[in-house]
Amino acid sequence: MLSFLATSDLPFLVIGRAGMDLYPSPPGTRIEEATNFSAELGGSSGNIAVALSRFEQPTSLATSVSNDAVGRFVLNQLSSYGVGTEHIHTIDGDVRTSLALAESRIENQQTIIYRNQAADFQMNAGQIEAIDFSQFRALVVTGTCLTLEPSRGATLLALKRAKAAGVLTVMDLDYRPYSWQSSSAALEVYQNAVDYIDLVVGNDDEFGHMSGSYAEGEAYARSLAQRNKWVIYKRGPEGSLAFQPEGNAIQTGIYSVTALKPIGAGDAFLGGLLASLSRAERFETALLQASACAAMVVSRVGCAPAMPTLAELNDFQAAHTADQHPIGDK
Repeated sequence: MLSFLATSDLPFLVIGRAGMDLYPSPPGTRIEEATNFSAELGGSSGNIAVALSRFEQPTSLATSVSNDAVGRFVLNQLSSYGVGTEHIHTIDGDVRTSLALAESRIENQQTIIYRNQAADFQMNAGQIEAIDFSQFRALVVTGTCLTLEPSRGATLLALKRAKAAGVLTVMDLDYRPYSWQSSSAALEVYQNAVDYIDLVVGNDDEFGHMSGSYAEGEAYARSLAQRNKWVIYKRGPEGSLAFQPEGNAIQTGIYSVTALKPIGAGDAFLGGLLASLSRAERFETALLQASACAAMVVSRVGCAPAMPTLAELNDFQAAHTADQHPIGDK
């Protein structure tokens, strides 16, 4: 199924949050001590869309933004990165596009996200029904889209319609416990969504939540592969395990860099992975390129603007060697 990415010239469709990120300047400055901030595009889905676009993969974003200056900032930024905005709805009223303040530092790093009355959670079924999914090669969603209605129902509808159209479906679990009413409620919604997913990507904590026990997370990830899904189980500094439907497991390491911040790595990983597969790279190679993208982003200021180009990725891999766990079947 993943080979479809390299045989299609149709665009990607990413669903979910895009917002404004504010970074204290210069790097290392704490938010409470800052007098200057730089404004950048952010938000998990927005970052993934930019990552794909930076690799010259045609990509559009579907979401909702507020009808104000912050919403217009997001639309302008997406357009400047080459991301299609034709499926983004602008909403009047008391809703607001998300705003995040994030420090470019590792020790005691703070990220504060303002999500009250979030505009992206207002994405509804009508917006999804207006999309012709047959015009896309893949649908990419994040778990954040499932947190609240009407976004939750709209996202599940999008997955169902994409599957019916024969489109590859991809999900970054992106589980954020503080956003949910309860862990059990999140688990029920996630397990419903995963039924419609071809490629599932998450870290050990997220798969632990999906299984009901951190210790069973890896086993749960393996069980999804037995349901004819591709699964990537990220383990932080220990690298990644990828489980394939045919039963093989691939283990890859990471690239060690001097990190400037801990955020943005997951978005870069997924965008880099999908772009690599679209270039017809072997799955093992794509996993390493995805890890390289993650390493590059955490060593740069910002998330969306930190996403690498193909030339930058090639230069990075020429100068660095992945650390632990060389490629191989397990």
